[in-house]
Amino acid sequence: MMLKLPQGRAICYSGYREGQSPDSRIYPSVAEIREDLHLLHRHWQLLRLYDCSLHAERVLQVIREDKLPFQVMLGAYLGAEMNNFGCPWGRTYTEEELEASQLENDAEVGRLIDLANAYPESVFSVAVGNEATVDWTDHFVPVSRMIEHVRRVKAAVRQPVTFCENYVPWQDKLRPLVAELDFISLHTYPVWEYKHIHEALDYTKANLHSVAHLYPDKPVVITEAGWATNTNGRGIPPAHTSQELQAIYYQDLIDWTLSEDILCFVFEAFDEPWKGSPDPMEPEKHWGLFTVDRRPKLVMQAHYADLMAGAEG
Repeated sequence: MMLKLPQGRAICYSGYREGQSPDSRIYPSVAEIREDLHLLHRHWQLLRLYDCSLHAERVLQVIREDKLPFQVMLGAYLGAEMNNFGCPWGRTYTEEELEASQLENDAEVGRLIDLANAYPESVFSVAVGNEATVDWTDHFVPVSRMIEHVRRVKAAVRQPVTFCENYVPWQDKLRPLVAELDFISLHTYPVWEYKHIHEALDYTKANLHSVAHLYPDKPVVITEAGWATNTNGRGIPPAHTSQELQAIYYQDLIDWTLSEDILCFVFEAFDEPWKGSPDPMEPEKHWGLFTVDRRPKLVMQAHYADLMAGAEG
């Protein structure tokens, strides 16, 4: 029997504001998360979370306390378990560092299990890792270890289990892992691959279909698809980013995925200044549908006209 996943508008949520980051372990407060969730609740039904840190605990706590009807894909963040010498921006880890990272990954997977079991009313699925097997990752985990992590989670939770990864590794490298998963979660970013806005939706469709046709009995969802609104030219040409282009891609993406009943998590809710290099125009910082100060960008202004009126006042 084919797995039945929830449908609706879905978004990736990471609530780090100025001065906060998972690296520094300075997390958004409960009050800040409450503000975010009530803002997002007005338009989205599903959230994707990336790790099982205090951030995720607070999100699940607020959803329960405020009786918000969100369904959550809860993620575990996995660090490097092996050096990836092909990563263009990564570093080389010592054996001791890799061993410590493996232990932390085991602990993170334990937290994933605990939170999934503690919040069964909100957590509809769990994702064991994010972009940990693609050629360019700086937190590489071998497929054999991914299988170990997934088997451990599947034995301990009731929710469907997945792994979130760029569309390319699913086509070949991750075949052994697919058999262990309840569904496949892929990422597609036309703008990172130098696609113009007029090619973007067709490219996203091709990315999805390149994986879906290989596994006809396995559901495939999109766990990241989005469009940056600023760039310093690193990886994305300046002419390819703007709020206008983000709005076009978002609307095309939503119209297609909702009409085809494809679960699609848009990347992402809010800009995150902690990401990437110190350059304020670093594209990694500018994927939000809202700015870091929670103002709607063009794509969301019609849905949040009251916020715009407040800003103008």
